[in-house]
Amino acid sequence: MPNLKAIRDRIKSVKNTKKITEAMRLVAAAKVRRAQEQVTSTRPFADNLAQVLYNLQGRLKFEDVDLPLFKQREVKKVGLLVVSGDRGLCGGYNSNIIRRAEQRARELEAEGIEYTFVLVGRKAKQYFERRNASIDKVYFGLEQIPTSAEASQIADELLSLFLSETVDRVELIYTRFVSLISSRPVVQTLLPLTVQGLEVKDDEIFRLTTRGGEFQVEREKVTTEITSFPQDMIFEQDPVQILDSLLPLYLNNQLLRALQESAASELAARMTAMNNASDNASELIGTLTLSYNKARQASITQEILEVVAGANAL
Repeated sequence: MPNLKAIRDRIKSVKNTKKITEAMRLVAAAKVRRAQEQVTSTRPFADNLAQVLYNLQGRLKFEDVDLPLFKQREVKKVGLLVVSGDRGLCGGYNSNIIRRAEQRARELEAEGIEYTFVLVGRKAKQYFERRNASIDKVYFGLEQIPTSAEASQIADELLSLFLSETVDRVELIYTRFVSLISSRPVVQTLLPLTVQGLEVKDDEIFRLTTRGGEFQVEREKVTTEITSFPQDMIFEQDPVQILDSLLPLYLNNQLLRALQESAASELAARMTAMNNASDNASELIGTLTLSYNKARQASITQEILEVVAGANAL
């Protein structure tokens, strides 16, 4: 016969675990909202920067501009910037991005191209250090919601690697936020910059809302309104010098957006994992309660049979 006290203790333990997972889900939801607000707050700068670059593109032929960040070299070595998380309990978020980084490294090896890692996040650091991978720089312990200062610090390291010709190309491997239950590891070339990469495109921002007591994400299409500079506008500096100053800011903005999407993907994965854990806890509590009731009923029946047997013996 099952031990009633052991079942009661287990039910109590599972209920306590459910409280923890539910609290972690709500905390992750609050942080997703903060990430959403940060994406919205950084849009004005990104829009103005895109507008200036668009107008400079109209004044210059970027293909004819000789700037270091546009310089295409024979690719002998690639810097792989891998963005992971510092913590676990977020489903397959970290394992998916690490698996994609390893796949890209194997592709480069097959082409006879060397590579080195620039790692963001403790999970990627622990994984690749254990495998003695070539690592140039590691960043961890960053803010849960990335800041422009952190993006600038990482971008400076990437610029240093590229401009010193330590690497001939820099690729970013991060998790693109799709929805609360879906994210996708992607590979994007950061350096050298291309003319196509500076084109103005429709963008999307996500909004975490609640409907019927459930969290859901609404994606909103955002179109940047471009205002052309007057044709007779005179630049105090040479437009090429202006462009040379703005391109690092553009790179910082691209990197910040990728860090924000990765953070949102991690938090959404943690929300989903904790929600699934809470649901499993509820199901387990129901199963244990049923087992407890059956065991209790069997115990009562046994006691009654013993009383009846004792009465008959008299």
